[in-house]
Amino acid sequence: MIALGSDHGGFLLKEEIKKYLTETSIKYKDYGSFDSNRTDYPIYAEKVSKSIQSNECDKGILICRSGSGMTIVANKFKGIRAALGFNEQVTKCSKADDDLNVLVLPADYIEISTAIAIVKIWLETEFKGGRYEERIQMIENIEKNEMK
Repeated sequence: MIALGSDHGGFLLKEEIKKYLTETSIKYKDYGSFDSNRTDYPIYAEKVSKSIQSNECDKGILICRSGSGMTIVANKFKGIRAALGFNEQVTKCSKADDDLNVLVLPADYIEISTAIAIVKIWLETEFKGGRYEERIQMIENIEKNEMK
């Protein structure tokens, strides 16, 4: 199950991603926003991140204008590894090496077709494990020690 969230700036792109997920029979839950009226991105980053922490969803996609705000907020939650996906190569590397569980898209800087391709590669790419798993453990140790 994929958790989806966007602010007003990412709303239209989120709707296009929902169409892609529906067409490919991938289950998702939409945490808002539900229109293009002005709203605040931390609301949706928190909802999506908490849905992953509670195991209601396996992974998430967040969308705002630049992607930066959503990335910052999502990474405040233990167990969340969010990164900005602005092209297929970076996204594939982030998923394979860092087991990216939240993909963040910058709605103002990518075309719909690029966003769909990024989502597709993120969903298809497997985490490498091995030495990369050791790095995930290091991240978890930092979270344990530094996130109060």
